Amino acid sequence: MLALAQKIINSDTIKLLRECSAGIQMGIESIKEVLPDVKSDELRGILEDCKRKHEELWQDTTDILNDYGDSGKEPPAVASGMSWLKTTFRLTVDPSDSTVADLMTDGCDMGVKSIRRYLNQYAAAEDKVKQLAERLIVIEESAADEIKKFL
Repeated sequence: MLALAQKIINSDTIKLLRECSAGIQMGIESIKEVLPDVKSDELRGILEDCKRKHEELWQDTTDILNDYGDSGKEPPAVASGMSWLKTTFRLTVDPSDSTVADLMTDGCDMGVKSIRRYLNQYAAAEDKVKQLAERLIVIEESAADEIKKFL
């Protein structure tokens, strides 16, 4: 019975880590996509800080995944492609900081919803991994709050 419980915990732990990894990578790529269009130094600073925090968290996630002998998960190609298409179209039509802020707050909100869903779905994950997911949520919520003044 204990072996089965441990297997479930490890399975949920790895699945939650994979989803965090994919979400973090999606966030980094989204920030990279919009940075060339940012005009405000303040908004650029917020986004670069957010990108740095995502990169640090991604490294932590990767380290834990490596400890489990897992390579993680890439963001789904369809989601990445649709995000790129939406971003490119919106910034072509209106290349303003307001558009960047709108795109980024939408992305942060979607990221928070996804990670909260995965926290519920993989409830047997180890506490340190749940805490990592919570750190991601805090980063996303904080970024969205800071960016909202540019809407």
